[in-house]
Amino acid sequence: MPQPVLVFDLDGTLIETIGDLAAAMNLALEDAGHKAIDPERIRSMVGHGARKLIERGLEANGVTPDDAVIDPLFDRFIDYYSANIAVHSHPYPGLLSAIERFREEGWVCAVCTNKLEGLSRPLLDALDMTKYFEAIVGGDTFEKPKPDAMPVLGAIERAGGDPSRSVMIGDSRTDIDAARAAGIPVVAVTFGYTPVPVTELGPDKVISHFDELYDAVASLGEAVPAGV
Repeated sequence: MPQPVLVFDLDGTLIETIGDLAAAMNLALEDAGHKAIDPERIRSMVGHGARKLIERGLEANGVTPDDAVIDPLFDRFIDYYSANIAVHSHPYPGLLSAIERFREEGWVCAVCTNKLEGLSRPLLDALDMTKYFEAIVGGDTFEKPKPDAMPVLGAIERAGGDPSRSVMIGDSRTDIDAARAAGIPVVAVTFGYTPVPVTELGPDKVISHFDELYDAVASLGEAVPAGV
């Protein structure tokens, strides 16, 4: 029987990355003559990948984004972020102990993010977290990113699991919609990056600390077996 799988979003769910994302975006904006944006405002812009983040940063500066404007800023963002990917970033409190508890009970874990796979893996490597995940899927790994079901189902398959024994953990509408499209339950965290509180988006469960994750998944009942 396939092992049960926890599928985690990355930015704002597994890892607090806003410091490094904001530094990279503001550097790119300022180099192009635009104004920097307060990191707290950037929190609500994250979730659809770096290119969309740059687009939103330009809109916040009153600039109509098109490829000719976005491309050089995107390249600058990627160059800087790749070289400074984990200066401020860190896993959220309680995350690693929560993952270890699930793994001890036979669960496997996967990452499904709209961050480029080529950035996701180095970030997890830098924080010594890659070892916790049987699969790492980025926004460019498959033909479609979240909220499409494709990357979620792909992450589950690569982790050796089955959707009927999987749960998504995320921080935004994108994650909740992707879980719904994949037909799996979703637990939302309140501390991530979203312009709309997750409590208003209809996830199956909501947690405010990873110490609550085990009980939240267990409370899903027959939706997902609590272990192997």
